[in-house]
Amino acid sequence: MSSISDFLLTNLITYGEPLFGLALFIGAIGFPLPTSLLVIATGAFVKQGLLSAIPAAGIGLAGAVLGDTISYMIGKLGGSAINNKITDSPIWQSAQTTFDKGSWLAVFSSRFLLTAIALPVNLLAGARCKYRKFFVFDVAGEAVWILGYGGLGYLFGSQWELISTFLSDFGGMALGIVVLGIGIYIYLNQRKIKTI
Repeated sequence: MSSISDFLLTNLITYGEPLFGLALFIGAIGFPLPTSLLVIATGAFVKQGLLSAIPAAGIGLAGAVLGDTISYMIGKLGGSAINNKITDSPIWQSAQTTFDKGSWLAVFSSRFLLTAIALPVNLLAGARCKYRKFFVFDVAGEAVWILGYGGLGYLFGSQWELISTFLSDFGGMALGIVVLGIGIYIYLNQRKIKTI
């Protein structure tokens, strides 16, 4: 992954904001690119005068939202086929109900806090949510990601790599806590269903 990171960072300085938007687009579709690293580095490069803040934020946001929209549409097209193959077990119905109630939070938080699950959330949202609702929370979450992470890169300037490592570690821990919480919730619901 470091050779991809080095390649992208070197070319980000050369090709600027269009490459930033393209990388966020490709990452949102599902290709494993170090997009959070790029957002933080872009903030640092803005501080150094190598990139412009408003074009970088605008093009980056457009690229990320466009990529998320494509993965949402894949979920929309494939969602009914997947749902037809899965049995209507009480656990699956419970999971669907939980997602339906908190889909806005899943979409919003997976843009910047739980980035590892952004693609599955996009696919599930495509199968379960209206696009207008998805779009609103997607744009809001991506804006928090780009402005927040880019702002940290700008604020810490030459220490942006250290901040990137910290945020990567924090994101992994946050994902672990969420997975544990979901596991406990499913377990308790399964016990409740068995006792009924």
